[in-house]
Order: sequence, then structure tokens, then C-alpha cells
Amino acid sequence: MSDTLIKVLTYNIHKGFSTGNRRFILHDIKESLRIVDADVLFLQEIHGERTISNNRFDDWPNNRQFEFLADQVWPHHAYGKNAIYKSGHHGNAILSKYPFIKWENIDVSFMQSASRSLLHGSIQLPGIEQKIHIICVHLGLFGAERASQLSTLAKRINSHVPSDEPLLIAGDFNDWRGLAERYLHQDLGVTEVFKSTRGAYARTFPAVLPVLSMDRIYFRGFDVVHCQRLHDQPWDRLSDHTPLLAEFKLV
Repeated sequence: MSDTLIKVLTYNIHKGFSTGNRRFILHDIKESLRIVDADVLFLQEIHGERTISNNRFDDWPNNRQFEFLADQVWPHHAYGKNAIYKSGHHGNAILSKYPFIKWENIDVSFMQSASRSLLHGSIQLPGIEQKIHIICVHLGLFGAERASQLSTLAKRINSHVPSDEPLLIAGDFNDWRGLAERYLHQDLGVTEVFKSTRGAYARTFPAVLPVLSMDRIYFRGFDVVHCQRLHDQPWDRLSDHTPLLAEFKLV
């Protein structure tokens, strides 16, 4: 068994705004993420470009949101658009302390009005020959939409991720009914970290009083060392989602 550990966090940052879009709090999110100091961040609803906000907020960053958050802590990052509009676009991002071997953004949009994508990358840790596959997801709001996207995700993993290579899938699944299990656990042999260690998915939405299990971290080829829902201050006043943190050991 390897002694190599990897700590990951998944978080829907709500484009850097607090619940109800009352305050722009991207700077607070950045500070909080630095304190947690995960190796890999799976981020959803992150702006790649937004022209209007540059004029509305004095503290809007000059660079793209994922670059602003990454700064000098996570030197390697990938971004995939999944919602494009006149004033810019937002999507998924992966920030990593380890270099990417490659990455690709896969369009899984079910309808034109709700663009979605899967951001699939692979990274290599120092001294480890195996590459680690990391997939950041943000699935749709409707059942048929999610079923189609989960089917595409399963096909992608079957065709691009060898069974002997470690895999992490994390993000906002919008799967409050728990139907993703059939596609992920039964068909792919991946396990959700909170369900496997605590007996139930973590409740992550809304952040002020989480009642719905929207966000997940699935894994294959790892042992779980630790997992935690970050629901205390300051997290409960930042995004409308609660971040999830997990630490794994390579098998």
C-alpha cells in the first residue's frame, strides 16, 4: 500500500457571491480555501469572464476568477465553460498543486438553455508512476437531464479511465434523490466518500441550513483517510453550497 496522501475539496462557489447575491465575497472564499490548503480543488459556478461586474464592484479581480483563487498556491489549473452569455461565461475549474498530464472539457448539455460540461483531467504526483484521473462535474436540475449526463459520464470513464488507474469524481450533482448511485457505484465501481464512511451523503444545500445532499466526492483506487463537511463559520456565510473535504491514500 502506498503512503501517498491527496487532499481534495469540492465547492460550488456561486460565482463568488453570497446567498441571494447580496455580497461579492470571492476574497473571503480565497482566504478560506488557503487555510484548508487542499491539494486539488474541484470548483463549480466559477467565472471565466464577466464584463459587467468589473464596473459594479471595486474589488472584482483583474484576472479570471479561477486564476485569482489559484494565485501561487495552486499553480496548475484547468477551466471549462458550461454557460455562455453576452457578458461572459462561467463553468467548472480544477486547481491543483500537481501538474496536469492533460485535460479536456466534455459538453453534456441536454438543452440549449442549460449548458453543462464535465471537466476531465489527469495529474501525476511526485514519485508516483500512476496518473490520477480527476473529473469535476456540475449536473443539471432536471431528472432526465441528469440521467443523460450521468450516462455520458459513465461512458467517458469506461472509455478513457483504465480500471487500474485511480479516479476521483467531485462536484455539484444536483442529485437530491440519490439516483446517481446506479450509474456510478453499480456500473463503475466508484464509491461516495460520505456514504461509505458515514452511511449517508453529506447535506450541503442551502449552506445556512443544509437539508439537500447536492455535492459529492466519488473515488476508486483509494482508501479514505478522512472526510469533513465544512459547514461552520465562515463557510455558512459564503456561497449557497457547503464545501466537502476528503483525504485519500493511494491503494
